[in-house]
Amino acid sequence: MKKVAFHTLGCKVNQYETHAMMELFKSADYDIVTDKDFADVYVINTCTVTNVGDRKSRQFIRKMKKLNPDAVVAVVGCYAQVAPEEVEGLEGVDIVIGTHGRKEIVRLVENKDEGRGSQFVEDIMQVYEFEDLALTEYEGKTRAFIKIQEGCNQYCTYCIIPYARGNIRSRNKELVLEEVNRLAEAGYREVVLTGIHIASYGKDLNEEHYFLELLQEINEVPGIFRIRLSSLEPNLIRESFLKELQKVNKLCPHFHLSLQSGSDRVLKRMNRKYNREEYQQAIQLLRQYFKNPALTTDVIVGFPGETEADFLDTYDLLNQLEFYEIHVFKYSPKKGTPAAEYKEQINGKTKQERSEKLIAMGEQLKKGYMKSFIGKKEEVLFESYDPEEKLSTGFTSRYVKVKGKSEVDLSKKMQPVKILDIREEKKDFFAECRIGI
Repeated sequence: MKKVAFHTLGCKVNQYETHAMMELFKSADYDIVTDKDFADVYVINTCTVTNVGDRKSRQFIRKMKKLNPDAVVAVVGCYAQVAPEEVEGLEGVDIVIGTHGRKEIVRLVENKDEGRGSQFVEDIMQVYEFEDLALTEYEGKTRAFIKIQEGCNQYCTYCIIPYARGNIRSRNKELVLEEVNRLAEAGYREVVLTGIHIASYGKDLNEEHYFLELLQEINEVPGIFRIRLSSLEPNLIRESFLKELQKVNKLCPHFHLSLQSGSDRVLKRMNRKYNREEYQQAIQLLRQYFKNPALTTDVIVGFPGETEADFLDTYDLLNQLEFYEIHVFKYSPKKGTPAAEYKEQINGKTKQERSEKLIAMGEQLKKGYMKSFIGKKEEVLFESYDPEEKLSTGFTSRYVKVKGKSEVDLSKKMQPVKILDIREEKKDFFAECRIGI
């Protein structure tokens, strides 16, 4: 039996797509091995959000070819889409596929001599159909990611993703529901809806309420305990939307809204579609409609031209809004984006200092939020069990990590617990609990 190995860089969408490609190879009687093993085929699913992602992609291409010089090396994903000629020119690369047409990967691998390289990369801006790379086989875990959407029309000045993923395309609602039902039958209890820009789900179909309708229908699927959203956009957060959203009783009160900057001047240069006040209003509305929601965000420090006053605007806003988690990124110029050409690039030392300040604040805010649950009762969906320690680990609906002693494996079960204390573990925190109150 032929062997195929995968290496995945980047986001949850990439991970989902890798699993879908694995299924295609399994259906063709390939054995899946790790990326450290000898294989007949190596597939590198690339990321191009930063230049670091490009570099890591190149490193793994070289590494995999060394494992088996005769192997077929297929490079897919965002880096391949944005720079197909560059990828094709790398030593050892046999096949280049972008972010569309991956359903053909097995055929292309098995017929690699029919052509080579960039002719397999389509003009993504001319693609208007969602490529359905559905999963049909599931094993192991409790929580599953489901890709519902592709592409982005936002064109933030620092971001290459619209050029890598193309225009927004929504997955057919019925196909999503079929996958949710398969997941439930396979024992999964939580689904996370993901995509490149899921807030735009349905807009390409001129279906104003398509997103809400999808959530409402998933809410009715037996066996699914929780629905979680990978991200939302501030502009989507309106009272009319939230009035309907709060009726989805399986929806986790855990929302990710990227801020990127608390300075209106910087937000405008980034081409974000909101200002500081509008973002604050979105957060206030979420807290109005959902009890003590877990709110998380992304922030970029050191964007070209960011002054100390701009940074302080960001710092003050983050502190004021009291996020559960803050993901801090130091700006990195990305070739092909407008911001890479901006003057007033910020030096590395300043970026590092600003990043450290936000990370330190974020740690304190996270610990404070978690402490607010001490003494309270929570429902926890357990995901793993350590039989030696007799310790079960799971998450609350607000994505607070919880650990508690149990004599039996509680994985895939929802259990009531009482939060006793907050502990630190490997530069992160978890809640210690008593199970079965």
